[in-house]
Amino acid sequence: MYSNNKYTWNICFIKYIFKVYHFHRIIIKMLLFLRQIFIMDFQIGLVIAGLLVGFVVGLTGVGGGSLMTPILLYFGIPPTTAVGTDLLYAAFTKMGGVFVHHKKSNINWQITGWLTLGSVPAALLTLWILHSIKTDISTINAVIKYSLGWALLFTSIAILFKKKLLVFSQKHAGDKFHSESRTQNMLTIGIGVLLGATVTLTSIGAGALGTVTLFFLYPLLPTPRLVGTEIAHAVPLTLVAGIGHASMGNLDLGLLGQLLMGSLPGIFIGSMLSGKVPDLFLRNAIAVMLFLAGYKLVF
Repeated sequence: MYSNNKYTWNICFIKYIFKVYHFHRIIIKMLLFLRQIFIMDFQIGLVIAGLLVGFVVGLTGVGGGSLMTPILLYFGIPPTTAVGTDLLYAAFTKMGGVFVHHKKSNINWQITGWLTLGSVPAALLTLWILHSIKTDISTINAVIKYSLGWALLFTSIAILFKKKLLVFSQKHAGDKFHSESRTQNMLTIGIGVLLGATVTLTSIGAGALGTVTLFFLYPLLPTPRLVGTEIAHAVPLTLVAGIGHASMGNLDLGLLGQLLMGSLPGIFIGSMLSGKVPDLFLRNAIAVMLFLAGYKLVF
């Protein structure tokens, strides 16, 4: 009986890897097709890129930054411009999500406040450091690319093991710091500081990484409220970081407008189809691609 179960599991695993491999090949072909469009018409290519990313975000809930920034780098956008533009792109696209989650009472505004208390000052400090560094732009671009690579690696792991991490955190819901509000609040501020610095430097982390860290601090909070709370926190963080980057010249308004033009209808279409497409497969396939992209940037 055991051997039969093991054989069945192995077959399922092989089929799953085969599906992920083919999904990855499809995405690579889509990127190559997009690149050809970029060569022929840069503006149309950006709109289509926004449409595809918006569609995936609406379908799976995976953060737009972890998808959009690597795509912009792939198409030759400088890292500083890619990060600065993507931060404001994230702020505008998440505003609608805050409105929806607030109407459904899926936001814990107290937790959002503690996170923001840590993240916004950390974002401002990171911006000041970036502005104060007396070096050429190529060095800053190299630092951002390296940091972005590690952020993608951690994000992919967070997506892959999200459910296991949730189960683990719920098992330890009785730990001492969960019952001490002062300690919990200080840890929440600390998480906000880490997210503020990471998001400002790479534009990645407000979604997947933020939600996973909240699982550990608030394991008994329903998942929809965790997600809604993190989205509500992401808006002021990405807005402040985005405006800061814009003040340093790291913003392309035309690029931002074209991405939004495609992504807003993409998010709507993806949201309508959410639940009709195997979410677990898509999430894991995206996690594998983010891991490969991060590995390439780091190593």
